[in-house]
Amino acid sequence: MALKNKLKIARVTKGDLTQQELAEKVSCSRQTIHSIESGKFVPSIELVLKLAKALDYKVEDLFELEDS
Repeated sequence: MALKNKLKIARVTKGDLTQQELAEKVSCSRQTIHSIESGKFVPSIELVLKLAKALDYKVEDLFELEDS
């Protein structure tokens, strides 16, 4: 199974945040945000929760499991 995300859409919709701005809000690197958005990195539960809170989204609206 793969983890599908809507992080970029949420980031742009919620205040037009840059990857750097979001990274600073959740204490990670811009490269981490880029890797998550491109599906190359699966974030930890802690980071998923921080992202959802920073963007004021429910976790299940940002991330979902996709059959591979």
